[in-house]
Amino acid sequence: MVNLEWYRTFKEIFEKGTLTKASTALFASQPGVSVHLNALEAYVGKKLFERTSRKMVPTEDGKLLYVSIADALSQLEKVEQHFKKTTQEQNPSLHIGMCSEMFQLVIEPEIPHLNFDLLARFGAHTDLIHDLNQGILDLVITPHQQKDKKSLVEYIPFSKERIVLIAGNQTDTTRIKKHLESQDFKALEKELLQHVWYSSSNEMEHFRRFWFENFKQKPSFKPNYILPSITSIIRCLSHNRGLAVVPDFLCKKELKGQEIDLLWEGRVKTENTLYFASRTDLKYKKELDTLRKLFITKLA
Repeated sequence: MVNLEWYRTFKEIFEKGTLTKASTALFASQPGVSVHLNALEAYVGKKLFERTSRKMVPTEDGKLLYVSIADALSQLEKVEQHFKKTTQEQNPSLHIGMCSEMFQLVIEPEIPHLNFDLLARFGAHTDLIHDLNQGILDLVITPHQQKDKKSLVEYIPFSKERIVLIAGNQTDTTRIKKHLESQDFKALEKELLQHVWYSSSNEMEHFRRFWFENFKQKPSFKPNYILPSITSIIRCLSHNRGLAVVPDFLCKKELKGQEIDLLWEGRVKTENTLYFASRTDLKYKKELDTLRKLFITKLA
């Protein structure tokens, strides 16, 4: 019989589009994901994806296989989550989802002090909210609110993230500051184009939105370096040269230590409201309140 994990791996590659994203979702290495896919293709005797430089494109056989197994796998995952919870009655367990940067900043330092079990999942907000609606997750931290009267999910706003322009402290920002002081935004835009830029694959929306709201047009260039996460960007900029657009709460420590500089908050506020998205039928409300208090305290 075929290894069930091969099917799980195939499903994540199909839905995420790349081996890298699939390995992140599965908490597995990329070579391991490749091994599972190769084994499944050898087992079924058909090519399931066309490999391109940017994306894994499913073949017709791949599409057919996905349609055949997707619902069954999703149902098995629900059963798995249900029985994990019901067999751990002696120790409450919360299943949460958010971006990895948020987890590292707020939750990771507090894990040794929690008196309940925790299962964390990272991914796109739309995927996490889907899992929340399906009962697989209990809590999601998200900047997006989905209104559905039939849903058992409630959204509670608790904080705002402001998108700001930062620079490594070795960056020559003399001309940038001059244009900001004179409010010569056309000259400022031209000057910004002369610098090295950093961004992350899951935060390009922030970059494009900040640029459009402040210069009234889409950016005419791509960042020089697109890294896996915002924390990677901040580490690369610390005591170095370059520019990036990031949420302010993720770089407070480095700003305070003068490792990076806050250059500009923008002509208009580029903000996102952060929500606690949780199920109204959640059993462990006390444990949920503990996590909520952590976020409110650390993001204040």
